[in-house]
Amino acid sequence: SGTIVPRSEIQAMRNGWSDRDAAEFQAHYEPGLEGEVAAAAYAAHLLENEGTAVSQGSVCVKGGWTNILGESLPALFVFESGWTSGPGVLDLTYLRRLASLNGLGDDLVLQEFRTHMLEFRARIPSPEALVHAFLPMKYTAHVHAGALSAVTDAPDGPTAARRALGDRVVVLPYCLSGFDLAKSTAEACESMPNARAAIWMHHGMMTWGETAAAAYSAAIDLTTEAEEWLERQARKPVQVAFQTSPELARERARKVAPVLRGLLGQATCRPGDRLNRIIVQPVMDAPILDLLASPGGRELASTPPVDCHHLQHVKPFPLWVAEPLYGDPANLRGQLSDALAEYSRGYVAYYSRNAGDGVHPSDSCPRIVLLPGLGALCAGPDLETSTLVRDVARRTLTVRAGMSAYDPLPEDELFRTEHAPVDRAENRGTLPLAGRVALVTGAAGAIGAGISEGLLRQGCAVALADLPGARLESLFEEFHSRYGDLAMALPFDVTEPAQVADAFGRVILAWGGLDLVVMNAGVALVSSLEEMDPDGFRRLERINIEGTLNLLTAAARHFRLQGAGGDVVHISTKNVFAPGAQFGAYSATKAAAHQLARIASLELAELGVRVNMVAPDAVFAHGDRGSGLWAGVGPGRAQSKGLQANELEEHYRKRNLLKSRITAADVGNAVLYFATRQSPTTGATIPVDGGLPEATPR
Repeated sequence: SGTIVPRSEIQAMRNGWSDRDAAEFQAHYEPGLEGEVAAAAYAAHLLENEGTAVSQGSVCVKGGWTNILGESLPALFVFESGWTSGPGVLDLTYLRRLASLNGLGDDLVLQEFRTHMLEFRARIPSPEALVHAFLPMKYTAHVHAGALSAVTDAPDGPTAARRALGDRVVVLPYCLSGFDLAKSTAEACESMPNARAAIWMHHGMMTWGETAAAAYSAAIDLTTEAEEWLERQARKPVQVAFQTSPELARERARKVAPVLRGLLGQATCRPGDRLNRIIVQPVMDAPILDLLASPGGRELASTPPVDCHHLQHVKPFPLWVAEPLYGDPANLRGQLSDALAEYSRGYVAYYSRNAGDGVHPSDSCPRIVLLPGLGALCAGPDLETSTLVRDVARRTLTVRAGMSAYDPLPEDELFRTEHAPVDRAENRGTLPLAGRVALVTGAAGAIGAGISEGLLRQGCAVALADLPGARLESLFEEFHSRYGDLAMALPFDVTEPAQVADAFGRVILAWGGLDLVVMNAGVALVSSLEEMDPDGFRRLERINIEGTLNLLTAAARHFRLQGAGGDVVHISTKNVFAPGAQFGAYSATKAAAHQLARIASLELAELGVRVNMVAPDAVFAHGDRGSGLWAGVGPGRAQSKGLQANELEEHYRKRNLLKSRITAADVGNAVLYFATRQSPTTGATIPVDGGLPEATPR
């Protein structure tokens, strides 16, 4: 108590431009983009990877577009934050004609964008793209830099901006993105032809140049000047009431995040569905922990984000939880529930004041929850949105940690920005498991990989769990290249309870909690009972039975803490119902694990948790990834049946009624049936075997 610590420093930006890297980027990352457009893509890529220092808005270039008739048309190529499908391409000649209008609402701006796109596969740019179109410069870059926000968000921000950046910057008051901002910026730049950038209060800056390198470098240079100006200012140290170690913050987050996730999920879910669809990510940086522990921290931290154009995702204000009951788990849920209810009442009142009496929002839950002694917990309906909220929270709190006062926007401006029209076409394809989190054990095997890929394709965040080693590493690299941060490698041993508990904790720190646990880890042994090696049997017992028990124990505790239901799917086997000779150890231990799962369906139903089983037969591979189980037991099984090893898969195909080759994707589809909750089912087993009458569950 009473410790004096220096104010946090805004993370410095660095100029990362490299002509060689730009050429490699075009060749390897964006093949098909020509010269000047590829250069803009590279500039956007650099700004996108600046971390907490900057939030990129967009990078644009004015070039030519060749239509199907071979005609070259002036076009605006737009690269916005998070772009993945190439640039938006707009008819530049038409957009510039819009400058003759006296006014144009954002909904009409989006309409004009939709009807004047030259590349139908690209997403519709935000109304902010109109600013780029109205300016004459070839390359333009719009960024939100933390250091600049620290300058402009302070009282008398315009004066501070001119002092920090000189007289060759256009300084404009806050204005909502779209036509008014575009027109005022173009007019101000026309009256100040030697200006090197435009600075918008609470909205970042626009830089430009005749090359992509020049526009990008201008953003770096101006941010550096803002950083240096801040360093020259006399800033008082922050006095903190207490300090929190990173280890303690993580320990608390592991306990609090699932509770908060469950409460938020219940507050936003559809009637009759207890499962949440919320991803929660923590921010626990040391400067932010100090800010929340300082006497004036609440006033500075409980402010709108420095990136006001993200208000639609983060809401104007965070929730502050005073004196969290970390040492009283029994009452922590009640405290968080009360805090959420109070926030909701306040948000409904704010909404009604600005939208009209009696008008209520569809969602009144916070996106950022501030907890002194823990940090911030950031929520979103899917991983992409949650990550955006987390990044905005980190930038905002880092900037506020270096300030002593803040000049807020008026409430009506916050409301207008939060509810400005956006193009909803991008949201049409919301995947059914977006916002869900799964843990799949034995993920590096054929069945585990097939299950994991099926979940990832449906938008689920998946922790790929297996023993550490090359197989897990290669699976993670493969899936991360396809699905990005939805895939996470989670090496641990299911036979060690401490490792299982730690693995659950790591998933919580990444995504806030779990909705689905797929118990797939297992091993087999070919041996007659007469010749059975007891040590070999005990090895199967540890993995197949104790591993299942360890996972069920951890899952039960987690789902009780989260309080929002969940799913467990146990990957069983046809051998539970139709055991085979020479397969006694496998059949017996898998039958015991199957029975544990059935008992779990009885015990966990009161928590809203469904436990079901999938019983596959003879899955040999998933693509190029072979089954580790069959690699080990296949030769012995082939020998016992008088077959060559390469004849075994065909033998199993022919023996089922449908004469089907069973794939890992087939098993994954059965898991998806339970994960998507298409029927109120628990304690059931789906056979995935092509039809084996003797193995039908009964």
